Amino acid sequence: MRIGFSLPLFGKAAAEPGGIARYARAAEKEGAAGLWVGDRLLSPVDPVVSYPGTDTMPEEFALAQDPFAALAVAAAVTETAILGSSTINATQYQPANFARMLTTLDVASGGRLLPGLGIGWSPDEYAAVGVPMAERGKRLDDVLDLLEQWWTDDVVSHTGVGYTIAESHVRLKPVRKPPVHLAGFGEKALQRVARRADGWLPVYSVPEQVPADVLTSTLAKIRSGAEEAGRDPGALGVALRVNVAAGTKPEAIAEAVAKIVPVLEPDHTFVDLGYLTGSVDEHLDLTGRLLELIGRG
Repeated sequence: MRIGFSLPLFGKAAAEPGGIARYARAAEKEGAAGLWVGDRLLSPVDPVVSYPGTDTMPEEFALAQDPFAALAVAAAVTETAILGSSTINATQYQPANFARMLTTLDVASGGRLLPGLGIGWSPDEYAAVGVPMAERGKRLDDVLDLLEQWWTDDVVSHTGVGYTIAESHVRLKPVRKPPVHLAGFGEKALQRVARRADGWLPVYSVPEQVPADVLTSTLAKIRSGAEEAGRDPGALGVALRVNVAAGTKPEAIAEAVAKIVPVLEPDHTFVDLGYLTGSVDEHLDLTGRLLELIGRG
């Protein structure tokens, strides 16, 4: 079983100079199949909407690095690991800049980028970037339209939501068209995955919050929707994030991964270590331990 891990993007490890590079290089050498980032712009003192499942914001989010910079650093010091996101809030970025950043990352990594995109849930973050939160679904569809052009056409022109791209030469293309995966459990989000995405971004928690059979039935629903839309349901990928609560033992994590992976059969699986470690060294120690328990592929 091949397994990936979150980069030390949040919490105390994020403040360690050179920590992303040191972790990425060592984790790949140890056998990590993928290196992954999330996206957190703000950690409000008094959030309009608190972090899901809590009444505030996790303290780790008060220290947060930029996901694009982290992936660029990881690309520079690795050779084989998938570089993924679960999830980048695509609708909080200016679309043309966003398309250029993703393209550059794929070229820099030699075609290893797996962009996992979503629309976020924080009104505070949307207010900070000046984007109406009510438009996020429409804006995500627009971003997907733009990426399709940006990655396939040498001349791009596009009228989007609040912006216009004049007919322009865009000849830098990805090494291969990055497989865009989309997050979400809501009805509209699942329909968008079925109609438009290359894959889905489910989340499994340790201890278990959403039963495995809920994830498998949701995936079956998505694939049925893809077939109805005239797409090949078997071509829809799955990149599974395993969220782990603070204090969880490595053996419990390995047991959970061994349970969910054979059932859901994801193409990519990674463990989010953000709530389990305080330093880059701890991140690396836990990575090595989990690779021993789960396997190195």
